[in-house]
Amino acid sequence: MARLKITQVRSVIGAKPQHRATLRTLGLRKIRQSVVKDDRPEFRGMVRSIPHLVEVEEVE
Repeated sequence: MARLKITQVRSVIGAKPQHRATLRTLGLRKIRQSVVKDDRPEFRGMVRSIPHLVEVEEVE
């Protein structure tokens, strides 16, 4: 199963509260922090809602 490496690249200062909550739910708190999640629709949807704050790459 493919996995997603999600890296926070921008600050949440000035971001909408819902976007902050999405980052927190993904487990991201700091810039350049990365998490690896399963490639599932739930995580894809979260990432799609905050593309300006994160970078995503597929890993094995």
